[in-house]
Amino acid sequence: MTALAPIRLSSRLRANQGVLVVAALLVILLIFGAFISDRFRTTSNILNIFEQSTGLALVSLGQTLAILTGGIDLSVGSMISLLSTLTSGLIAGKASMVLPVAIGILLLGLLIGICNGLLIIWLRVHPLIVTLGMSAVLQGIVLLYSLGPAGSVPPGFNFLAYGKVLGLPIGAVFILVLFLLVALFLRYARLGRYIYAVGDDEVGARLMGLPRARVMLTVYGFSGFCCGLAAIYLTSRFSVGQPYTGLNYTLASITPVVVGGTLLSGGKGGVFGTLLGVYLISLLNNVLNFMDVSTHYQLIAQGLIVIAAVSVYVEKKKRV
Repeated sequence: MTALAPIRLSSRLRANQGVLVVAALLVILLIFGAFISDRFRTTSNILNIFEQSTGLALVSLGQTLAILTGGIDLSVGSMISLLSTLTSGLIAGKASMVLPVAIGILLLGLLIGICNGLLIIWLRVHPLIVTLGMSAVLQGIVLLYSLGPAGSVPPGFNFLAYGKVLGLPIGAVFILVLFLLVALFLRYARLGRYIYAVGDDEVGARLMGLPRARVMLTVYGFSGFCCGLAAIYLTSRFSVGQPYTGLNYTLASITPVVVGGTLLSGGKGGVFGTLLGVYLISLLNNVLNFMDVSTHYQLIAQGLIVIAAVSVYVEKKKRV
């Protein structure tokens, strides 16, 4: 048994190589950031990074499950724009409307996600095509609703984005709990294991009688629900929703998933790697801000990171 221990350790390290690389990059960025600015090392800046990463973490969590099945959700950006605009537009500054609107937005996000899943099942079309089409539909709807910032939120609503629990941002604490719950679901729940099985070999999963339809509805419904959470959080953070709030979140939500080691072909990866990827991207943007690098270049950097990460993992899969 003891002779097998080094072999098991080596296999675990190879299986989690992507997570280890992201963790190492996080450490390097932290050291680099500490050198370029004294303000980077302040507690307020670290808490600010956690606050800024919450929206990205929420939408990336749903994206992770979609990619684990071998699919992808390209409707997340437009969905966030629509749900965020509706949030502030329907609340219209009234505190009494916060709870019913928030519940309605979460249900609407869930419903849109389920519609994506149903279309994928019925049309037997790749999720990329279905969600890309849904993205155009949702963006058109939100522009019909409003061409600019809509409505308003009551003053206490921003507590969701800026409030703290035990000195930590509420959003950061919520993210850690949510990611932990989803990780436990993927590891121990039967449906969670089915998600990996469908992504690893969809034909084999179908021949084994696994409930692919239920998997797709769960995954894309959850992605829509996460977009609802992100929309509410972003509306709280910016105090208003607008038609282009989610503009950059489609690419941004894929980046942490891929960087965190989840294969675009599905069947391998997990939410822990995604969370580290979210913090890596947020930390990188924070460092670039201290270096006065334009946000346009930050988008270029994210795109290059995706290309690099995909090429590394695709090559690794070929070798295996």
